[in-house]
Amino acid sequence: MSVTNKKIIFTGPVGSGKTTAINSISDIRTVTTDAMASDMTQSRKPQTTVAMDYGLITLDGDERIHLYGTPGQERFDFMWNILIKGGIGLILLLDNTRKDPFQDMKFYTHAFREFIEQQQLVVGITRMDLQRRPGLTEYRQWLEQLGLKAPIFEVDARSRNDVITLVQALLYSLDPGVSVDE
Repeated sequence: MSVTNKKIIFTGPVGSGKTTAINSISDIRTVTTDAMASDMTQSRKPQTTVAMDYGLITLDGDERIHLYGTPGQERFDFMWNILIKGGIGLILLLDNTRKDPFQDMKFYTHAFREFIEQQQLVVGITRMDLQRRPGLTEYRQWLEQLGLKAPIFEVDARSRNDVITLVQALLYSLDPGVSVDE
């Protein structure tokens, strides 16, 4: 039996839920590279990812999905190009409580544009339970303004089912016959 390995990248601004999302679905204990926040990130959370997060899920016993979370801070962007190598798709998490989520969307889709054009993008909006606006309709319109099409979901990064929905949407867009067991 041969094992198939695939790689999905989670990205987005600091505090959008990347580490939490990977933790919620990984079949293994997640590897993190968190450090104490030393800049304006402190106002959002005490620790931040400085290199990557790593988790793994196994599908049907012979297919493994490696999950990599990027650091959210631009000063660690050198890791982004390293982490996307060999990736099959990008899950962009956006925190709806941030000052300008459209600017965040614009920034990350621009930073990963070449990868998105070659692979697949799925967008998850976190913290909508704390702030309902902007809504999913506005996010779809913003994606269209950026010349992109992608599935967009309201998600709670702590919810295994919500994060599995993001992964399923990404895998399904690449191969309609693929599914992730919950």
